[in-house]
Amino acid sequence: RPLRARRARKPLIAQSIARARRARRGTHEAMEAMRAARTLRGQNGIVGGSVTVRRPSRAVRSTRRSGARGLKSSLVVRAQALPNEGGARKPSSMKPVKAAMVDETEVNQSEFSDERIQKTKEQLMAELTKEDAPAGFSGLNGKALVLNKNDFPTMAEVAAAIPAHCKVLDTKKSMAYFFMSTGIVLAMGLAANAFVPVKAAFLPFWLAYAAVCGTAAFGFWLMGHECGHFAFSNNLALQDAVGFFSHTMCLTPYFSWQRSHAVHHSKVNHMYEGESHVPKETGDGYAHYMRELRFNCGKLVHGLWSMWVVSTGWVLYLMFGASGGPAYGLTNHFWPKGVFKTKLFPKKWHAKVIASGAAVIGVVAALAYWAKCTSFATVAAVYGGPWAIMNAWLGIVTLLHHTDVDVPHLEGEEWNYIRGAFLTIDRPYYKI
Repeated sequence: RPLRARRARKPLIAQSIARARRARRGTHEAMEAMRAARTLRGQNGIVGGSVTVRRPSRAVRSTRRSGARGLKSSLVVRAQALPNEGGARKPSSMKPVKAAMVDETEVNQSEFSDERIQKTKEQLMAELTKEDAPAGFSGLNGKALVLNKNDFPTMAEVAAAIPAHCKVLDTKKSMAYFFMSTGIVLAMGLAANAFVPVKAAFLPFWLAYAAVCGTAAFGFWLMGHECGHFAFSNNLALQDAVGFFSHTMCLTPYFSWQRSHAVHHSKVNHMYEGESHVPKETGDGYAHYMRELRFNCGKLVHGLWSMWVVSTGWVLYLMFGASGGPAYGLTNHFWPKGVFKTKLFPKKWHAKVIASGAAVIGVVAALAYWAKCTSFATVAAVYGGPWAIMNAWLGIVTLLHHTDVDVPHLEGEEWNYIRGAFLTIDRPYYKI
């Protein structure tokens, strides 16, 4: 699709990458920066000791030219594109691909000194204007800003690195996790409802209950997430039944989310066609007001407001497509017609979207009837508190996975499927 007209100054990251590429072609210093950045990638941001750089052999390069396309197509059908086709399909088998042989070359660590790495960072900083100076480098040390498409593996190489047992779906184990998550959440809810009064004196208990039960409920919601990815069972009917139940009880329209989430993974880190957690362009109204809030009210107020937005953003996304890509416009996961008509939900998906929304409305009606029989406070304490914490977990975890100060979002020829998928952040989550 034609790119939108924009100001002479490109968005911050796109401008940085474009200039870095031009400099790399014409200057020896930029080439040194690229080599240092690749070393950073191999050492996970830590320089020290000997560094091993793997250079693809002829077999790998041949795979890139000839076999990668077919394998990529197979993998996408298995992992993501099934929802895009509009109906349930028997998952195709994924046979492990033989790992291609690679040649190893030992590189002297002295070529990549701390001074040279620092020079790389300084060159990147110099590429950015003073007006849009970044917040600094993350634990990635800025390496994602100087990597290009050729620095990433092919789909064939990724598939070859995944052990065969990781591609086997175990229905019994999946159901065991489902019953465990369901049992934990249900037991806590029934016990709290039966034995703890809904009074102001017990507010500390209800807050602790919301935190603990809401965290467990996030695991319950993730059962539906795995079903939506076709990663739960080879029995498609069972898989959809579990996913539909899990997400509906958490007020998430299952099939609607399955479709939008597949689009999200097919266009990760694309500035216009990405779906969810798409950043605003420099100069956008909301981005401008957030900067003003931080400048005028301080980091504490800005942080508290940001936490509130992230914690409630899931509902805004389902209702109005908040943080969705500009390519899809105003969206709604409950009703795909009228003002909410969008290519995110093609006509063949309308029946599933409406059915998913109707099921969620049915749960809301059941909660309203429960409140009528008891009290609104009871429903808010037993169900509402954990539900809010679950939403907060969902928003925070996904935000951290897709966002950091030096992780670029791309467009046009700069973007491809594998590069977008690798430009995400796996963070350590310690035991609670």
